[in-house]
Amino acid sequence: MKQTHRVDLTKIDGDGDFSCPECGIVISPEDSTEEKYSILEPKVNKKGLEEVEILCNSCGSHIRLTGFSILQEIA
Repeated sequence: MKQTHRVDLTKIDGDGDFSCPECGIVISPEDSTEEKYSILEPKVNKKGLEEVEILCNSCGSHIRLTGFSILQEIA
């Protein structure tokens, strides 16, 4: 079983693209085909989106995306 990684979106540069911590494939929020990743579980709280768990389709790693709270503060 692959390890679960955490990626804090507030700590990456650019427009949301990041590399899988396990295999290095570039994962982009613009990819709506689910070719490179699949959304497993979004976690929502009273303020909105808190965390999203995705699956890297290249290596099978689970990645927990955090840092959505900053988007709520900006909005």
